[in-house]
Amino acid sequence: MRRARSLKNLWDDVPLCVRSTLGRGLGLVPLGLLLGREFQNSRAFVREAQWWPAGRAREYQLARLREMLTLAYEHTEFYRRAFDSVGFRPQDLRTLDDMTRLPTIDKSVVAENLADMCTRSVDARDVDYISTGGTSGTPLQFYIDASRSSVEYAYLTTSWERAGYRLGMPMAVLRGRMVKPDRNGLCHEYDPILRHHYYSSFHMTDDNMARYLRHVRGIGPCVLHAYPSSAHALAGHMLAAGEPAPHNIRAIILESETVYPDQRETMEKAFGVRVFSSYGHSEKCVLAAQCDHSQDYHVWPTYGYFELLDERGTPIATAGQEGEIVGTGFINTVMPFIRYRTGDHATYVGERCEACGRQHTVLRDIKGRWPQGGLIAADGSVVSMTALNVHDDTFRHVREYQFHQSSPGKATLCVVPTITLDAEEKRRIVTNMNKRLQGQVVLDLEVRTELVKTERGKQPRVIQKCDSPSESAVEARETA
Repeated sequence: MRRARSLKNLWDDVPLCVRSTLGRGLGLVPLGLLLGREFQNSRAFVREAQWWPAGRAREYQLARLREMLTLAYEHTEFYRRAFDSVGFRPQDLRTLDDMTRLPTIDKSVVAENLADMCTRSVDARDVDYISTGGTSGTPLQFYIDASRSSVEYAYLTTSWERAGYRLGMPMAVLRGRMVKPDRNGLCHEYDPILRHHYYSSFHMTDDNMARYLRHVRGIGPCVLHAYPSSAHALAGHMLAAGEPAPHNIRAIILESETVYPDQRETMEKAFGVRVFSSYGHSEKCVLAAQCDHSQDYHVWPTYGYFELLDERGTPIATAGQEGEIVGTGFINTVMPFIRYRTGDHATYVGERCEACGRQHTVLRDIKGRWPQGGLIAADGSVVSMTALNVHDDTFRHVREYQFHQSSPGKATLCVVPTITLDAEEKRRIVTNMNKRLQGQVVLDLEVRTELVKTERGKQPRVIQKCDSPSESAVEARETA
């Protein structure tokens, strides 16, 4: 993969032994200084802008949208054709509502028009090539500014402050990084600039998880930053083993996967701290983070322009209605994503949070593409994973579970048990789950030592291999 010569990429390429040596000095420097002036300026802007009144945020969005539309129209063949096809010019954007005059795009459109969507040469030193993955093996490829990391990190760290994170606080990270065992056999790496302790989410055995927890106890006050599936596995191990939570973990920050209610419940029970989650994706169009006072998500209005559309493409403005997340990003000027249909869905709540006072769009129940969150019934309907949240003792001896489906109406429930399951216990699990499915999907059971993960170490709740009612192939959503 071609990578820009950015400071972040150069640092990532530094050998671990050199990083360790440099870390003795770098660890004494405030993190804000190490991350540079652009990060500092972005962070100051973000921390102030989150409290803007709605009118000021809309003015900012309108100005940024005009910039992005002008850039796209004047410098890309694709958007010039798209705008001309509907008789639209960037100067026609007088209100935010005018965005609905433009066509939407999706992943397939990007794949077909990649070469015509870039505003400048992709061989420039400040351009990065990105490829996102999925369980079906169909990646999304695009280009982006190498400088986006400073801006992105400013938004993320400001969001994390709602959970108790403070800049420079150590993080215990379980997020798909390829981590090799150290000389003691522990799958651990340390980044002295970010103060991140990386552990392998590909090696979540009971022995390794016990070692991770012992190591975390020694890194001082910290937060656990993880994929939901990884943190849930760690919580399941702790509860099964009767192992107390590390007292120094102040919060759990989850990203990049759908967070299911049963996972949240298990993690908060095991760790005894707040579980905080954010929503975002590699395309950098929309970023939303949970409120300090509830589980609702606030959409950052200065990160990108957010829309929630129903099945007819009409904007949703009724509380309780679900729609598809559509975004126009402000960060990527190399390859603008304008009215990009993410395939993710959420429920609309309102335009202001009464609990904290932020005048942001408020969402709840954010879900990735439906194959990750549902099983296909024999009649072609989709059974949501939300309907299968288990609050009884069905999984009392199960640490992790995952559904595998290759034909409508049938699926295999794969489980990683905490004890050896006898025939009676297996029957009990299958019987209970089949009762919940009410004949829509018939399950059988398979016991495994580990579950399927994506190339980035994520663990989808459903591995879907059968055709959906509307698509010839389905893909579990991965958000970075």
